[in-house]
Amino acid sequence: MNNAKRPSSAKPKTVRSTPSDRPLGHRVLPEPLTYDHAYPSMKRYAELLALRYDCGRTRHAYYRQLGLLQRHFNADPQSLTQDQIREYLLFLKFEKHWKPTTIRQAVACLRCFFHELLGLDPWEVFSQIRTRDSDTLPVVLTRSQVQLLLRHIRLRRYRIPIKLIYCCGLRLSECLSLTIYDIKGSEQKLVIRQGKGRKDRVVPLALDMLEDLRAYYRVHRHPLLIFPNAGRGIQSGTELVSRMRAAKTAMPHGSLQRLLVLARKKLNIPDATVHSLRHSYATHLIERGASLHSVQRLLGHKKIDTTMIYLHVTHQSQEDTLGLIESLCQGLPH
Repeated sequence: MNNAKRPSSAKPKTVRSTPSDRPLGHRVLPEPLTYDHAYPSMKRYAELLALRYDCGRTRHAYYRQLGLLQRHFNADPQSLTQDQIREYLLFLKFEKHWKPTTIRQAVACLRCFFHELLGLDPWEVFSQIRTRDSDTLPVVLTRSQVQLLLRHIRLRRYRIPIKLIYCCGLRLSECLSLTIYDIKGSEQKLVIRQGKGRKDRVVPLALDMLEDLRAYYRVHRHPLLIFPNAGRGIQSGTELVSRMRAAKTAMPHGSLQRLLVLARKKLNIPDATVHSLRHSYATHLIERGASLHSVQRLLGHKKIDTTMIYLHVTHQSQEDTLGLIESLCQGLPH
C-alpha cells in the first residue's frame, strides 16, 4: 500500500501483482474441466466452455445448468428431446419459480449444448420462451442508516470492508479481492482489477477511508491481501493476527453477507444486503449532484441505462419533483 509504513521484514520479497496472484483474493469456483463427468457429452461441453469463455464464473454457471438438467431427468443430456426440454423449462418457471435472469441463463446454456455442441437444428422451444424482469427498484439506505449500520459493526475486520464498499461503490468480490498494489495512496485512488466483465477501473478514495485502510493493514501486514481470511475460532489477539498474516485466501464472502443479515434484523432495516451499500453509494452521489456518466464510470456499468435506475430512488429527485408540482399548482383557481 502506497505511503504505508512497515518494517522491512514485512515487505514481500517475491510477491508480484500478476494474474497468477489474483485468484488468492477471489472466490475460487470449480473448473468444469476437472469434474468427474457423468457422461461423455458433459465432458465435451466442459471443453467447449473452456474454449469459448475466458470467465471462470461463466463456465461454472453454464456447466452447473447442464448438471441440473441431467439430475432432473437422471439421463444423458444428449439423449433428451425437445419435448423434454419444454417440460423442464415449464418446471423451472411454474414450480421452481426461477427468476427471469436465471431462466435466461438456463436457456442460453441449453441452446449452447444442443445447437452448438451437438449440432442439432434450432429448436423452436428456445425462441418461444419469453421472460420479463420485474420493475423492482434497488434497496437504498439513507445516510443515517449507513452510519447506524457501521456503528453497530464493532469488529474492525468486518466494519472496514463494509465501509469501503459504501465509500467506493464496490461489489463484494471487488472489495475482498483487493491487494496492497491496488491502493494508490499518494493519488487517493483505488484500482479495481478484473471486475464484472473482466474490466479494470479506478475510483477515488477519500482520505478518511485511506487512513482506515492503512490502520487496518498495520494490524495484520499480510504480504498481499487487504482483507485476509481470519479463519474460525479466536476473535482477537496475537493468534488471530498470525492467522491473518499467513492466510492463503481472502475473507469469505459469506462472512460479510451473514453479518449484514444479523445487523439489519437487529436495527430493523428491512431488505438491506451488502450490495445495498453499492446502491446507496450511487444514489447518494446523484443526490449530491454527480452526473449519471460519472456514476456510471465509478460503478463500472457498461450501459448508462443500468445507472439510470438510481434516478428513481433518489430522495432529492422526489423532493425536486414535488417542488415543481407545487409551483405548477400555485395561483390556479380553486
